[in-house]
Formats: sequence, structure tokens, C-alpha cells
Amino acid sequence: MVFLYDAFNWLNNFIWSYILIILLVGLGVYFSFKTGFVQFRMLGEMFRLLGEGAMKNESSNEKHGSSGISSFQAFCISTASRVGTGNMAGVAIAIVIGGPGAVFWMWVMALIGSSSSFVESTLAQIYKVKEGDHFRGGPAYYMEKALGKRWMGVVFSILISITFGLIFNSVQANTVSFAFEKAFNVNRMYLGIAISIATAIIIFGGVKRIARAVEYIVPVMAVAYVAVALFVLVKNFTMIPSVIESIVSNALGFKQAVGGGLGVVIMQGVKRGLFSNEAGMGSAPNAAATANVTHPVKQGLIQTLGVFTDTILICSATAFIILMSGVDLQGESNGIQLTQEALVSQVGPWGSIFIAICIFLFAFSSIIGNYYYGETNIEFLNGNKIWLNIYRCFVVFMVMYGCLAKVQIVWDMADLFMGFMAIMNLVVIAILYKVAIAALRDYITQKKKGLNPQFKTSAVPGLKNAECWDE
Repeated sequence: MVFLYDAFNWLNNFIWSYILIILLVGLGVYFSFKTGFVQFRMLGEMFRLLGEGAMKNESSNEKHGSSGISSFQAFCISTASRVGTGNMAGVAIAIVIGGPGAVFWMWVMALIGSSSSFVESTLAQIYKVKEGDHFRGGPAYYMEKALGKRWMGVVFSILISITFGLIFNSVQANTVSFAFEKAFNVNRMYLGIAISIATAIIIFGGVKRIARAVEYIVPVMAVAYVAVALFVLVKNFTMIPSVIESIVSNALGFKQAVGGGLGVVIMQGVKRGLFSNEAGMGSAPNAAATANVTHPVKQGLIQTLGVFTDTILICSATAFIILMSGVDLQGESNGIQLTQEALVSQVGPWGSIFIAICIFLFAFSSIIGNYYYGETNIEFLNGNKIWLNIYRCFVVFMVMYGCLAKVQIVWDMADLFMGFMAIMNLVVIAILYKVAIAALRDYITQKKKGLNPQFKTSAVPGLKNAECWDE
């Protein structure tokens, strides 16, 4: 076990220190310039499109009739996956290891990386496929259809199915079990059984049941958590300048609070930021592809907003709760237990219970969202329902396992597999980004004419295998 831990640790450090930071930051900056900083200049359009999508249960007046799910439901599926343990336990771990400065680099990754999210989600929409009454797509699909490399899609599908459906779901279940054990003294085995049964009921019901479940859970949990965080901010408003100063000074190396210096701070911020918002990782495009919209860029913009929602809003809420609480960052508590202690210090004993309930909703919605990423990729590998049902059983088993496992090895496995996934996807979107840029230009041109943008394959010269958009 010691050897296994050391191997995970070495690989993680190598991938995150030398490969991913360069790819994530480099491509994020490059895409930002190439899109004209779409993540900032079209922020208002993102909110408009999200509101428009929320008003539609089924997008009956969209491109493909009543097929698929609404853009808002697709946003909720991806947000369900994004907003989970990374927002509470992950932020706490980043602050303990990397100091307050890690929060700054999480912000930077969200602001820069959101352009990567736009590119990958737009590509997923362009190369999506129709199956029955719904759509599916993602990196595996544009690897096959745009690059003609099915083998690459197969490798990615295997990675994401293992990473999200199995490992990440273990992480989510693990965090829930510790939170409930601390708040309610609940036996983790009994909790694991309950979560496993609830997971099975939803995932065996298909994508429409998944969409309906997260459509209700995600808005409620996000609003409730942010409301409590705002209360903490108002209560401690005099501390806001000093907390921000601590974050910035530690981030830029003016004041180091951790061993290992600035490199540790940056790596933790980037790693936990990516784990939380998933920008460029290749996960959110699987949800983006499910939406029924008239133009791929619509969903690309909506998914970009999901990155801001996750990191700038939810992760920042956790960070300020912890940093304003005065809890000992070097104490025995880590992960979700540290977040619980921080909130208890601000609002009283019910804070631990509130965090436990929030993390349950966050994590459970993530389990459902993560599973769907696995499902769409299992269908890419083999459309046989027998294999899909076997996969569903493994997902339920890993949820149960996560409730009983030790946290560190689970987190390390998540980091490693996430790194492999992100490298593959980032390389591919670096090759294909011009397709997304051409689609963006077409969208802006139509908007300037006062039209509701309608996508046609002729808008992208040489575009092939965009079967859902054939004219």
C-alpha cells in the first residue's frame, strides 16, 4: 500500500507540475485571445440564454423538435457534476496544503479556463449524435468524427467511465459519509446502503429521469449554500479586506504560509480548481451535447457560465467561510470536517448539520451527473444495454465502497485519472478549436442581424460528420 501511495504521488506531481499547468494555462490564454475573451464579453448573453432555457421544459421550438432535453437541464447535469465535494472538501484541502493563496489560483483557472470550456462544449454540440429521443456526444465523439480516430475516443471513453462513474463517485460518497458521521454520528455503512439504493433508482431510469432529478436539486442547493456564505460575509464584513489581502499575498509569493513555496500554492489551486470546475477536462461536453438548441454556440456559452458558477461563486463561498472562521488550518481536521468546523464557529452547532445536508445534496447530484458521463461513453464503446446495466451495477458498488474507504488514496486516484483525461482532451481541442471559433463568428453575425441564430454546416468551411446539423 505504501508503494502504491508513493507511485500515485510521484505521477500526480509529475503530471500536474510539468504537463497540465502548462497545457491548462497556455491553452486557456490562447483560446481567450482567439475567441476575443468570449467568457467576459458575452457574459450577458450567457445569462439571457440560461434564463431562456429555464423557461422551457422541453425545447419544442428548437432545432430538433421535441428531441433531447432543454439547455437548462443540460446545464444542471454538468453543474451537478461540477458542484460537489470539490467545492467544500476540495477547497479545504487546497487551503490546508497550499495556504490561502491556492484560492487565488482557483479563480485564475476559472477565468482563463472558461474559454476552454466554451471550445469543448461547442465542439460537443457540433459533433453530437441522435439516439432515440435524445442526443449524446462529448470528446470521444469529436475524436472519432472530427479526427477520424475512433481508437482515441475508445481510450478517452474508458478513462472517463472509470474516472467519473467509479473513482469520482467514490470521492463524493466518501465525503458524504464523513460529513454525516460528524454531524449525526451515523454509521457509514448504513448511509452507504441508503445512498446506493437512491443512486440505483435514478440511474436505472435513463437520461430523462437524471435531467429531472438534477433540475430540482441543483438550484436549491446552490442558492441555500450561497445564502449562508453571504450571511458569514455580512457578519464578518470588516475582515473581507484582510482575507483578500491574505489570498493575494500568499498567491504571489509575498507571504508564504506553506512549505514548498509558490509552486505548491499554484499546483494546489490549479488541481483543485480543475477538479471542481472541470474546465478543459472533457467531462462537461458530455452534458452539453444532450441539449436541444438551434445553434451549438448557445450551449457553449451556457456551459461557460457553469465554470463561473462553480468556482467564482460556490468555491469562493467555502474559502471565505474557512478563512474568516479562524479555525486551525494545521489541525487534525481536513477536507469536509474542516469546512464543518469553520461554519459551526460562525453560525453555531447547526452549521455542521447544514454542511452535512448541503454536501449530501451536492455530492448526490454529482454522483448522478458523473454517472451520466460514464453512461454516454459506455454507449460510445458498445450500445448493448447489457454492458450499460453491468456498468450501472459497478457504479452503485463504488458508491458503497466510497462510503467506507480511506479518503487520501481515493483523492490521489481521482487526481491521477483526471490528469490523464485532461491531457487527452486538451490536446484534441487544441487541434479542433478553429471549428468552434468559426461557429462563434457565425453566431455573432446572426445576432448582429437581429436573428435567433440557426446553425448550418456551411457556416464552417469543410465541416464533415456533423450529422445532427445536416442542411
